[in-house]
This record gives sequence, C-alpha cells and structure tokens, in this order.
Amino acid sequence: MNTTWISLGILAALAPALKRRIQLSRAKHRSLAGHSRMAKRLARWLPGYSFDDATFFSCDDAPSNVQALRRAAFFNMAQTLQSRHRLSIEATVSAREDISDMQFIAAYRVPFQFSPMVREHLKVGSFLQSAQGVKVTDLDGQEFYDLTGSYGVNVFGADFYKHTMAEGMARTQALGPVLGSYHPVVANNAKRLKAISGMDEVSFHMSGTEAVMQAVRLARYHTKRKNIVRFCGAYHGWWEDVQPGPGNPMPPRETYTLSDMNERSLDVLRARKDIACVLINPLQALHTNANAPGDSTLVDSSRRAAYDREAYTTWLKALRQVCTDKCIVLIFDEVFLGFRLAAGGAQAYFGVQADMVTYGKTLGGGFPVGVVCGQRPWMTRFRQDRPADICFARGTFNAHPGVMGAMSAFLDQLETPEIKAIYEGLDERWNARAAHFNSTMQREGLPLQAANMSSVWTLFYTQPSRYNWMLQYYLRLHGLSLSWVGTGRLIFSLNYSDADFEAVLQKFVLAAQQMQRDGWWWHAPEMTNKTIRRRILKETLFR
Repeated sequence: MNTTWISLGILAALAPALKRRIQLSRAKHRSLAGHSRMAKRLARWLPGYSFDDATFFSCDDAPSNVQALRRAAFFNMAQTLQSRHRLSIEATVSAREDISDMQFIAAYRVPFQFSPMVREHLKVGSFLQSAQGVKVTDLDGQEFYDLTGSYGVNVFGADFYKHTMAEGMARTQALGPVLGSYHPVVANNAKRLKAISGMDEVSFHMSGTEAVMQAVRLARYHTKRKNIVRFCGAYHGWWEDVQPGPGNPMPPRETYTLSDMNERSLDVLRARKDIACVLINPLQALHTNANAPGDSTLVDSSRRAAYDREAYTTWLKALRQVCTDKCIVLIFDEVFLGFRLAAGGAQAYFGVQADMVTYGKTLGGGFPVGVVCGQRPWMTRFRQDRPADICFARGTFNAHPGVMGAMSAFLDQLETPEIKAIYEGLDERWNARAAHFNSTMQREGLPLQAANMSSVWTLFYTQPSRYNWMLQYYLRLHGLSLSWVGTGRLIFSLNYSDADFEAVLQKFVLAAQQMQRDGWWWHAPEMTNKTIRRRILKETLFR
C-alpha cells in the first residue's frame, strides 16, 4: 500500500512537468525544420552521391531526344559563360583555393547530386569591378541587373551607399581609426536611433550576429532565465544558440524552436517559467515555418511562399501581449529587414513595439555594423547593489569612427524628401510588380511564380521538375545577377524604376523560355513532387 501511494505521489509530482513537455512537443513544427536534433541526426546519416554524365540529364526518365537537348544546352551554356566571363571565372577559380567561403558557395549552389558536374563545367564568376544604379559589372566588363541586394545591405542602391561611405569617412577622417573613445557623431546617432526605434538606450556592435547575441545575453541576464524561443525556419545569425539542425556542429541546448503563427506556441509561452526571450525575424512571414529558400534544396517543385501582412500583424500583437504578461523579452531581429519595409523598421510597419530591436547591414551606410536598441530595464549591464554581477560585452571595433560617420550620413538621408518619397506607396508598388510578374509568366505559359514581402522575393515553380535550379544559370546568361542561393531569394534595391523592373521582367521571360525550349521542364504526365521525393529516397538508399 505504501509503495502504491509513493508511486501515485511521484506521478502527481511529475504530471505538471510531463504536461509542459507534451505541450512543448506539440508546439514544434512537424517538419524536420522544427526538430533540430532529428535534423542533425539525418544530416549525419544522409550519404553523398552524385550523378554521372548520363544520369545527370536523365534522372527524371526523360526520353532520349530531351536528354540530347539538355546535354547540348548545358555544354553550350558552359562555353558561352566561359568565353563571356573569362577573367571573372579565372579569378574565381584561382581564389577559391584560398577562400573557404567560396568553396562552400560553389558546392551548395545546386542540389548535391548535380553539384560535382556543375562545378566542373558550369562555372560562374564571384568577382565584380563596379556597381552603378541598379547594375553591377564584372571583371570582363559584362553588366548585370543586381538582384542580390548585397544580402540585404543594399536598400537604396549602390550609388546611395557610395555617397554615405565617402561622406562618413570625410566626417571622421580627422580622428581616423582611434578606438575606445568616441567621435561626436556617435552621440547624435544614438539619439536618432532612439527616436526611430522608440527605445531608451543603444548599444553598438560589429555585425548583426553579434547584436543578436548581445540582445539575448541581456535578456538572460535580467530575467535570470536561460532558455530562448525562436520560430521554425527563422534566421538570426550563425551562432550556436539560434542555428538548429544542419550547419551547426552542436545542436542548441537551451533553445526552443516553435511553430510560427501557431496558438500552441503561445500556450508554451504562457505555461513555462524558464523562457528569457522570444526572437522574431519578420522576414519569416514570407515563408512561415520553412527554412530560408535556396536552390541547393530545390530537389522538386514543392517550394512555396506567401505573405499576409494582416495575419502576421495579428500574430505579432498576440505574441506581444503574451510576452508582456509573462515578463518575457520580445526581441525584433531587424538586421535583414530594418529600413526596407519602412523608415521606422518592422516595428513601425507592423505597429508592434518590441522590448529590444537589433539592426545591422544597411544602417552602416555601406560598412559593417550591428546595433541593439532597447528599453532601459533590459539594457543595463551591471547592478549597482552587486558590483561583481555584470553582463560584459565589448568589442574592439564597436562604434568605429568610419562606420559611425557613414551611419550618420545614412540617417541624414532617411530624412530627405527623396528617400521619404521612396517609402510612399512602397507595398503597393512592389505588390503590383509581383502581380505583373506572375500574370506575365502565366500568359507566356512558363511554370514560374513569385511571392514577395515588399522588395524581397522568392520564386517557386508550378509543375514538377528536378531541374528548376537550372534557371539561375539561364538568368545569369541573360544578364541578371543572383546571390549564391539562386532563385530562392531575390532582393531588389528600392531605386528600381518601372523601366528597370520591366527590363528585368523581360530577361526573366527570355531566360525561362530558353530553359523551356532546352527541355529542362519536360515532365512525364504521371510525375508529381511526391514521386520525385520517393525516387530520391530510393537513390539514397540503394546507390
């Protein structure tokens, strides 16, 4: 009898913890993107293999005439790119041996099965000599429309940042590289950032990743809680605690990856007492609960994206209320999107005030920077009554004079009539362009559509194929510059005129039409995304 009562007592004591654990599991997204440890195990198990010359063109059982079309097109394109961009490609091949980042990018432009043959034959250049307007020029003098956005830095166009960089250096050149002390522009920058962010204090850092690290560190310090919440698929830099699954040697130990825009996630926040902060990257609204899209994972045509501003605003407001009720620090990570959606950033755009907000990229006016703005209770790094209890954070290049000068020039430009005019009707302008793009693709009978969050776009494909990743090379052939993630993310600078956009659209049409003629979008009537994935599974298991 005593044993029974003891057992019942133990079960009663464990019941609340078990309930919380089940609640947490249910709030995680069902995909691998929501289960970092499982994704990590799969990454260790997944064997590498590559297609030989014959299978490369026939992995979807295309008939021999289609295979011949693809083969001829592939090698003709390789020859054209090699001759047209010889200097750029030669410089890239030479530098790749010394620069590990370039080796990684080259290997992960396309799905791994195709990568070795693409790297051997379909070479592209990574070097540029100049940028002007909405175009960049490579070492061979070939011009491209720039759709890379410099990973989010380029909000207003290359010429804008040339000006802010030069102006920034002119303002601070008398001090030069003196560090530790501050140039007078720093104080003014801080005041203006407080006004923009609606926060009390500002902390300067060297990168967006570092800014997010510091914001999380401060949240843990003040709440005395260790766990953080991020949402499935969202990117917050490459550091360990916020990068789950493949790509991180160690799975995050104190991070809950929950399902975005899901009431169950709010239930977890309400129930637990160990959560220090919640990280929000507003860009995730474009591809909710999915990892950032890239052509290296474009193994079929299942990639989808959509953006609903009203629905995401409702979600953020609900999240804001729960964080307020439970004393959880709400951190907006605006390193990527800051100043792209609105002059006041995502907070102003969605009408939701965070406890801390991080900025980076474009705010440096062309130079590297990271910034944390926060309410005073969360930003203090020490306790007056406990002198040894501190939250230390410094960095040699924090508030570098040149960077602070360029930031000052950037903030000046935000207040000019020209830049204010760019923000007027911004969503309507880019939504109309996306609609025009999609209707054009439909009219031309091309299996391509776009989803956008203002000037940030993702392309997806409307018929099953294993070769969608080839489009990035056709686009390059027709004079469009994409980042190494290919068609997964296009980032237009806001200085694109209607004429510029129309020119880009016509290049898309020509590139897609050529790809279609060359047989890459051939598919058997019975082919589906599910049958493609099943075939890949068989290839993986039985090669």
